[in-house]
Amino acid sequence: MSSLTLDAAEEIVAAALKRAQALGKAVSVAVVDAGGFVVSVRRSDGARPLTPDIARAKAYTAAVMQRPGRMLKKWQESQPVFFAQLSQLPGAALPIMAAEGSVTIKRDGEIIGGLGIAGGTADEDQRVADEVLASLGYELEFAAWGVAGPAAGDHGKPRSTEDTGTPGGTESDGTVLSTEDTGTPGDTEAAGTVRNTGSAETARNAENTEKGA
Repeated sequence: MSSLTLDAAEEIVAAALKRAQALGKAVSVAVVDAGGFVVSVRRSDGARPLTPDIARAKAYTAAVMQRPGRMLKKWQESQPVFFAQLSQLPGAALPIMAAEGSVTIKRDGEIIGGLGIAGGTADEDQRVADEVLASLGYELEFAAWGVAGPAAGDHGKPRSTEDTGTPGGTESDGTVLSTEDTGTPGDTEAAGTVRNTGSAETARNAENTEKGA
């Protein structure tokens, strides 16, 4: 099993500070190991006082959640209470912060730590993190999970199924609210009873026509 050494962490931190400086940004950089424990934290001259703590939280999130913060944002937005509870667990050393500039450190397919950048804009923090890790030979590809769509974090049934091609909306019990797109007229009750259908009305019209004849 690979581990993140102090030398490797310092290399990442130095490269990130240099890259941020080239962008004209004063940032703080944090690197943690796979368990979320701090290996190295540095704050550049002029970086805001809170940036070291933010960088640590970003690095911690990327390591213990085993995915970059940007991949976790949709999940956090859809389940804010769950994410708030994660930060309050007895074993949680830092808050879970799903944000740009929070990148999981992976090499040879193995997650060995997390990198956090704080001080620039969201896009700048992310850009520095990605460019530095890529330049040092770390991997930036991760299997999707905990995001919107068919990934693991999305357990609820959609109220609108336009994207799947399934017509109408669906309540949590599976009741079809509208069946316009199927070509079946009318509404359907939960018990499956047809309330009013075009086919029934057609039959009545035909019957009246026969009587009139």
